[in-house]
Amino acid sequence: MNRLKILPLLAMLLAIVACGDDNGGGSDGNGQQDANDNKNIARYAALEFPHIKEGSSTVITHSTSGFGTTYSFEWDHTLKAQRWTCFYFTKENKAKNWARNNWPNGDPFQKDPSVPANEQPNVTGEFSGSSYPGKGFSYFQRGHICASEDRVYSQEANGQTFYMTNMFPQGGNFNSGIWSKMEAFVRDDWGRKITGANDTLFVVKGGTIDHEDQILCRTKSGFIVPRYFFMALLLKRNDTYQAMGFWVEHLSTDHSNDRLGDYVVNISELEKKTCSRTGRNDGIDFFCNLPDHIEQSVETQDVATIKRLWSLNNK
Repeated sequence: MNRLKILPLLAMLLAIVACGDDNGGGSDGNGQQDANDNKNIARYAALEFPHIKEGSSTVITHSTSGFGTTYSFEWDHTLKAQRWTCFYFTKENKAKNWARNNWPNGDPFQKDPSVPANEQPNVTGEFSGSSYPGKGFSYFQRGHICASEDRVYSQEANGQTFYMTNMFPQGGNFNSGIWSKMEAFVRDDWGRKITGANDTLFVVKGGTIDHEDQILCRTKSGFIVPRYFFMALLLKRNDTYQAMGFWVEHLSTDHSNDRLGDYVVNISELEKKTCSRTGRNDGIDFFCNLPDHIEQSVETQDVATIKRLWSLNNK
């Protein structure tokens, strides 16, 4: 074969090996496979998935035929709550083809057909009939984890965000305040600005349910109200990565004018914050499907660097 024809082919093969895959199956540049000691099984090997907790949990994915995955979440059947929800923004699914106010009969809140109905709060009355401890008439709203506005590329996908498994009780000032501000940052500053064919923003969101000291209270029928909420972001641009986290206390007062930068943590710190006070390694392991050397690098960046990379110095 002509040597000039061999060289481009060889270059292409080397590039594929160097890039590897998103689940840690590539090379570290020295001919060694990327180590990944804490990755999930293949079924949950996509980069948005945290490490799956064993026990009474089930991972559920909602999807549409036109756009694939809407979001996935880990549902704890004993605690009757979701541990986290994960999803992603790409060039294809950032589109807006539907609006929440297009629903003919108002927001289509409904029970999730994938989870036993008795494990879910009632569609009406449960959250609005429960309030912050000691706050009198400060009742809870149905707070989305995967936001309705994050899934407006189709009517079907938007409808799936109204399942009660995607709701946590949230105070009105929190839901429409700092939480909404964080959601807008994730979606408008980053998710909807994805342009590259190989670029993806991976998102994990949730509230704390695993440790009693991280539970604010329970609703009138015993459903968990998290004391803290979190977001973990991983941006992939071709073969480069950057990550950050938000950690925010679920307060009844309005903090919508706070600077988002005040809530920024690196992923390593976010994982520690989801642990119990005993110091055990029992928190959420975010982005565990990255090769270990990449995971270590992006999860331990200092906050000043994170704010610069995510344009948060003035927010």
